[in-house]
Amino acid sequence: MGQDVITFGCRLNSFESEVIKKHLEENGLTDVAVFNTCAVTKEAERQARQSIRRYRRENPDAKIIVTGCSAQVNPKAYADMPEVDNVIGNAEKLKGEAYQNLTNTNTPSAPDFIGTTEKIQVNDIMSVEETAGHLIPGLEGRTRAFLQVQNGCDHRCTFCIIPYGRGNSRSVPIGHIVEQATTLVKNGYQEIVLTGVDLTSYGADLPGKPTLGQMVRRLLALVPNLPRIRLSSVDVAEIDQDLFRLIADEPRLMPHFHLSLQAGDDMILKRMKRRHTRKQALDFVHNVRKVRPDAVFGADIIAGFPTETDEMFQNTFEFVRAANLIYLHVFPYSEREGTPAAKIPADKQVPLSVRKNRARLLRKLGEKQLNDYQQSQVNRTVKALIEHGDRARTEHYTTIQLSRPSNQIGHIVDVTITGYENGNLTGSVALDAAEKSAA
Repeated sequence: MGQDVITFGCRLNSFESEVIKKHLEENGLTDVAVFNTCAVTKEAERQARQSIRRYRRENPDAKIIVTGCSAQVNPKAYADMPEVDNVIGNAEKLKGEAYQNLTNTNTPSAPDFIGTTEKIQVNDIMSVEETAGHLIPGLEGRTRAFLQVQNGCDHRCTFCIIPYGRGNSRSVPIGHIVEQATTLVKNGYQEIVLTGVDLTSYGADLPGKPTLGQMVRRLLALVPNLPRIRLSSVDVAEIDQDLFRLIADEPRLMPHFHLSLQAGDDMILKRMKRRHTRKQALDFVHNVRKVRPDAVFGADIIAGFPTETDEMFQNTFEFVRAANLIYLHVFPYSEREGTPAAKIPADKQVPLSVRKNRARLLRKLGEKQLNDYQQSQVNRTVKALIEHGDRARTEHYTTIQLSRPSNQIGHIVDVTITGYENGNLTGSVALDAAEKSAA
């Protein structure tokens, strides 16, 4: 083995894993595995622990480092695992000096992390005030690049542990973002996904308080040869007018929007301490479709939040139907120790079996709406990014299985959607000159 970085959770973690890989390579580290964990649900943490144990069985001599949100909020749980050599925090994992004293020695007596005798190196994430613009040349194995523009969150939703893993909201200055995007485009990337924990809060901590919309507009102006830009998620309570005008007028901004929704019932939203109402979220969807009729939407939804009645759940279910959401990330509510929702009395908690069933119903509705949408795309010719030789992704985030491999990986080409089989779109790419000659 050499350098393995195993990533769990969000796109921001995927970006940060590339930064970790860069630091491992710069320090010449081998026989090391870094697990970049997620803390959104108990299931995410269980999967991380399971993966760590399996990795140790298969690689008994490797040095195992655990980082990420789960390690930040509960470092002792990982330090107590006999398979783990070191635990580092979310801020430390992005600093090159944190890796300088890691040793290649594979014995248990090797020096611990950053030359100390402590197994845990996790600092107070709330003390972190800046997010650096980490320059990476690309993302291994991907034709779309993730670009971190924001980190942390100033809000305290009652179900969410993430602010305690990520810290307060902080933004990357526009200059750093432009520099990184320019590098990615020079390296051949034709789509960049802007990522953050609370993306639409971008800029509030920067001089002049630029909004997300203002930043995106400047980014597109200063990197004119970037064909596509995509937002990883949006909070409808923070949509600024510049961003809405871009949605209406900028073809390079992809018409695919993932809502940080969580619920479609006003009482549950209030108890979650969300800042939007059901009407605000539905109005956003309808207003976007007025100016961008082809727009598609996804959402994060929690099923079975404490006190959620059948009627409240039905309101969320009907919201998904009314908004025609086609990309759903549905999670049964998971108690997170340290959050206000976890303190709600047991008699107000929704039974786990009910949570799972409600999540199943939402996923089933989402799958139906996605299937209906995909079937409506048959016989259309679309612009698609060739992600692998036999797979492409459209502006609307749907994937197309190609009838034959293409040699235009990483390029945006015309693809004709020819069918819909077993839940997948199928299509064909027009032959380019070289392929015609070879044929």
